[in-house]
Amino acid sequence: MRYPDIPTAPRIALRRARVPLCLIESVPSTATWEQDAEGAALVDILIDQGRLAALSPSGQPGDPARDGGFVDVDLAGRQVWPMFLDCHAHLDKTQILPRASNPDGSFSGAREGSMADRLRHWSRADIEKRMDFALRCAAHHGVAAIRTHLDSHAEQAETTWEVFQDLREKWRGRITLQAVALAGADIYATPFGERLLDLVGEAGGIVGAFLRLPDGETRMPDDIDESLDQLFERAARRGLDVDLHVDETGNAASRMLERIARSALRTGFPGRIVCGHCCSLALQDARQVQETLELCAAAHVGIITLPTANLYLQDRRTGATPRWRGVTLVREMLAAGLTVAVGGDNVRDPFFPYGDHDMLDTLRQAVRILHLDHPIADAPRLSGPNAARLMGGLDLGSLRPGSAARLILFNARSLNEMMSRPQSDRLVLDRGRISAAPLPDYAELDALIPGRSASAPKENAP
Repeated sequence: MRYPDIPTAPRIALRRARVPLCLIESVPSTATWEQDAEGAALVDILIDQGRLAALSPSGQPGDPARDGGFVDVDLAGRQVWPMFLDCHAHLDKTQILPRASNPDGSFSGAREGSMADRLRHWSRADIEKRMDFALRCAAHHGVAAIRTHLDSHAEQAETTWEVFQDLREKWRGRITLQAVALAGADIYATPFGERLLDLVGEAGGIVGAFLRLPDGETRMPDDIDESLDQLFERAARRGLDVDLHVDETGNAASRMLERIARSALRTGFPGRIVCGHCCSLALQDARQVQETLELCAAAHVGIITLPTANLYLQDRRTGATPRWRGVTLVREMLAAGLTVAVGGDNVRDPFFPYGDHDMLDTLRQAVRILHLDHPIADAPRLSGPNAARLMGGLDLGSLRPGSAARLILFNARSLNEMMSRPQSDRLVLDRGRISAAPLPDYAELDALIPGRSASAPKENAP
């Protein structure tokens, strides 16, 4: 099925676009939306000077666009979505896989391989080259915003955060970039931790930490509550939000998520709290799960599930098949009233050796891994409106009259067709213009790989 021609015109009416209703902000109750079995409807989308002028059920009488100078484009029921958000990424690690091995595919192997690569290679030029490559991949696939965690060790933080701020400015208006300082929770009580908090504040960033009980240990650290209280108190004094790596382990004794929620309530933390991974919750008993989810709801903790990396790393044992999927309890969290989103996490690094910064690929896998179908109607929220909410209420991820028309057109008429093919022929229609951003060639990165000849083609402009 060939796409219709999309004109370059100030006013465009996309007729008979099929849109999941969960992606339309504040669907008018008075409108007659004829939903299909997947929770989508045929919608006419009016774009005026790059903004969404109106959304209405297709074929509605008294259409104001008929005499308004709009150029009609009949999409014949093809899916139209807002551009994606990736609310949890690691752009500083991306694309290091060819030179950074994970010998056994384990979490410890990933950590050691990543650390060795950082100490050996992470110069300003290296980080900038890889991060910009990743952003061009994301732009091609229709990603409009990314929150990246940045390894913020004492010897690395200044360089990485400078590169991030430069790229944030370079990509302003195309991809909204946010950054989280990734460090040990106890680092913030040290002199360097104070400097790191200043650095994060100056860059408009977010306070982060990794919190997990290593496999094999059964007792939570005696000082964990004090460390968490100090983290929240220091973040609150600077008016900073918090985004944490939590319980990324198959150890059921790892109950950091519960302790985080209790600390947030105890300290009265006023900012936003997001917790990623939360894998061990899936291995805990029903009583513990219920208590933790109630605490998270009370503390307004948002959750980001990272299904690709967790499926890859968790329960990995040499010579054995994994017995569980490694992901958290998404359905139970949604039922408890928590805001849950899906993130892309690592791409072509020792923590996850695959991926291409394509959030549709991530969502397709999430639907299968997490059983987000039956019904599937709300699944698109996890890479759109829910992600936007966890990223601070960005005006992205849903369709709303008056907002910028940042859309993706798919050659699929149903969510089943969307989930069954990679949709590599999608069209990104950004503010009324088809994006021509090509996928960058992997050969561009050859110069960063020791022993590989650098015969890279000329970079394509983003």
